[in-house]
Amino acid sequence: MNKKNIDWASLGFQYIQTDKRYVSHFKDGKWDEGALVEDATVCISESAGVLQYSQSCFEGLKAYTTVDGRVVTFRPDLNAQRMYDTAERLLMPPVPQEKFLDALDQMVKANLAYVPPYGSGATLYVRPFLFGSGPVIGVAPAPEYEFRMFCTPVGPYFKGGVRPLKLQVSAFDRAAPKGTGHIKAGLNYAMSLYAGYEAKHKGFDENMFLDAKTRTFVEETGGANFIFITKDNKLVTPKSETILPSITRRSLMYVAEHYLHLEVEQREIPFSEVSEFAEGGLCGTAAVISPIGSITALDGSVIEFPSGMTNIGPITKKLYDTLTGIQMGSIEAPEGWIHTIA
Repeated sequence: MNKKNIDWASLGFQYIQTDKRYVSHFKDGKWDEGALVEDATVCISESAGVLQYSQSCFEGLKAYTTVDGRVVTFRPDLNAQRMYDTAERLLMPPVPQEKFLDALDQMVKANLAYVPPYGSGATLYVRPFLFGSGPVIGVAPAPEYEFRMFCTPVGPYFKGGVRPLKLQVSAFDRAAPKGTGHIKAGLNYAMSLYAGYEAKHKGFDENMFLDAKTRTFVEETGGANFIFITKDNKLVTPKSETILPSITRRSLMYVAEHYLHLEVEQREIPFSEVSEFAEGGLCGTAAVISPIGSITALDGSVIEFPSGMTNIGPITKKLYDTLTGIQMGSIEAPEGWIHTIA
């Protein structure tokens, strides 16, 4: 198949409309068969549950062209399960895993011309989302729902590609204890927008949010989890009931232990300990890993990682290279991690 005439190497992380998207409706207690459509617009009631009470959730994953020319996705079963769990928490009808994966296969196959070629540095970002489409005026779940999935070719999430980031500790809270921080609900990301705008206005790339209860433990950013490397080359990552269970972080922990033979810890991380780490990074589907160069605390003091603001730390680089190698097919993947579409 001929690719679209796109300058793949110059792509940013912005939406580009592609040819097809998948749509399915939940009505009268069941999901319809679903179908691919060309129309990118969404038509819903002015009193739709998503508009009145923010009943919505989403996922993010990527399709890649591997070194041997296949088009694949990375661990999409985990995205399907996470969306299922999120929907249950928000009293929305979960999308069955087999339906999610069938929609993914159909939608990517219909847009193969937009999958960037191997070695371009770009990927096809896939956005599944679910929302309350039926009308509701009292505080209650919507009577009808819509599940959609679209894709768009993208470049790096952070401008400049893989480079050390400048973070600040946010004065705002991201998620409350016993709240919804552990699910991928749209409302969580709306909560982080103002704090993210403030950080960028001050010249920072992102925020570091601390736990809302004690404001002493590291949580996550507005859209990514943290990993840290100790001076004796141990991978440490935060453990909390109010952060999203990142698929990328879970995969990096496995890579660290089974490919790089590092000791791995998932535990509470006091902010006071961060200055003792040798390397730090943000991890998630969009960025994979973005190294941290510095973190500015609330009192204005600055933590600078030994790798500095120019270079990616050696262990972080090995993690990045190994995981992207697995995704792109140059390194053998654990069983079940790679889902081949075409």
